[in-house]
Amino acid sequence: MSMGGGSGREVPEETRVVARAAFPKGCLAMRVRDSLGPLFDDEVFRSAFGVRGRPGVSPGQLALVCVLQFAENLTDRQAAHAVRARIDWKYLLGLELAHPGFDFTVLTGFRDRLLAHGLEERILDLLLERLAELKLVAAGGRQRTDSTHVLAVVRNLNRLEFVGETLRAALEAIAVSAPGWLTSWMDPSWQDRYGARVDSYRLPSEEAKRVQLTWRIAADGYLLLEAVVSPSAPGWLREIPAVATLRTVWLQQFKRTVIDGVQEVAWRGKDDLPPRRVRITSPYDPDSRNAVKRGSAWDGYKVHFSETCDAPEVGRPHLVTHVVTTDATAGDPVVVDQIHDRLDDKGLLPAEHYMDADYISAELLLTAPTEYGVRVIGPVRPNTTRQTVQANGFGKASFAINWTERHAICPNSAVSRYWTEGLDNNQRPAIRIRFATETCAPCPVRDQCTSSTRYGRQLTIRPQEQDAVLERLRAEQATDEWKDRYAVRAGVEGTIHQAIAATGVRQTRYIGLRKTHLAHVLTATAINLIRLDAWWNEKPLAHTRTSHLAALDLAA
Repeated sequence: MSMGGGSGREVPEETRVVARAAFPKGCLAMRVRDSLGPLFDDEVFRSAFGVRGRPGVSPGQLALVCVLQFAENLTDRQAAHAVRARIDWKYLLGLELAHPGFDFTVLTGFRDRLLAHGLEERILDLLLERLAELKLVAAGGRQRTDSTHVLAVVRNLNRLEFVGETLRAALEAIAVSAPGWLTSWMDPSWQDRYGARVDSYRLPSEEAKRVQLTWRIAADGYLLLEAVVSPSAPGWLREIPAVATLRTVWLQQFKRTVIDGVQEVAWRGKDDLPPRRVRITSPYDPDSRNAVKRGSAWDGYKVHFSETCDAPEVGRPHLVTHVVTTDATAGDPVVVDQIHDRLDDKGLLPAEHYMDADYISAELLLTAPTEYGVRVIGPVRPNTTRQTVQANGFGKASFAINWTERHAICPNSAVSRYWTEGLDNNQRPAIRIRFATETCAPCPVRDQCTSSTRYGRQLTIRPQEQDAVLERLRAEQATDEWKDRYAVRAGVEGTIHQAIAATGVRQTRYIGLRKTHLAHVLTATAINLIRLDAWWNEKPLAHTRTSHLAALDLAA
């Protein structure tokens, strides 16, 4: 199929007349067309389409359909039906009233082409370029960033269900690709055991039988993996994604040991499991990861939205400028440089960037102004040592740090013995200072300094320049002036809510990290169109809601 044309055509006269009659006050789709024009040029997507074959649907029009689909939270079938049936969509797309539309599967193919040619970011970028021409977005000013969790579109499985379903998924894939080879050696009992989905209600209720089934599944999995790599098996079988997933899951979940010449299989213990960032949680979405935040666990991803938040007097709407998708275990700090790099490429770097404490580090506060010209504003984490929290005893401020001699002096004038530079648990530079046990043991004020009875006092600090920044900001963020300035960040919570309520971003529609990211790019573009429509209609921003109880004036 070659690339079709039509994204730049004028709105047909008959479509214009009927749309104006049906929507005398206009609507979102019509205002987007009137204010922004065709928006997506076919030429941008040329690399994703061939030069021979029957012309297909205009890629510029398909991009618009995908964005509108997310703006109204429609399925592919519903979006394709809207192209055929709705006058406002025909107006936006520049189609004749009698245009028959296209089959819904065209949208799936279009998204696959975007991903195959690395064009998933272009849809949001093209909109931002057009808005920059209209002076609705610009470099400088203020922006804010926050993240939310995204659930994978897979079932939550217990451990036995997980390994059973992983083996079943591999057998299903081989049954399609090499049915003759599979039937030539597979035990007929496997058809009964793995022919149906592995569900809890199908599993034995007795614990002994469940244990027996576990080791049966483990043995069958090892048998399949050995058969796949045997000389009699086609070499390409081991490259099937479901087989590769089976191999990884068995490595992550089981361990084989030889005891008295007998090979035994056992679950890996909690301390023996791989870290969450690499541990597969579903055979049907190998990119999904399990994460826990504030006591809540989920399998899936995280999405980070960055948006402008200039003051009302600037005269610009609040628009999403960038979106990042990561697996659920990725920490917030790892995406900050990526966000700044992409905003720099777009010519949309802010002067001030507001973030919450999960993003903030002393290193970021120092490097962002020098490398990007961006001042990052956000709270640094408080000092949580026992002495500081209880306001009793000798905290870090009670110690004199000699950066030149690389030691610390305690309130009792003792000098530390060890000074170790390295990385903390978050892979950030840290310095550990420790006093000798024999120094602290006879100290008369030991109980005010450390609760350890075996070791001397230990301090963990940042490098000198970072340490100074942290102490200065901890003092600043306690002031009312800083709190009033930082209050602008709270508005990004409304963006998260809008993405959830309007586009259903809380659960991904697609399988895999890249497809999920494409969905988030379309979500961000759709939110921008919704906000532009509100801006053109002079609809004011909603105020932050406060509960009746919180609003009570208790001063009296």
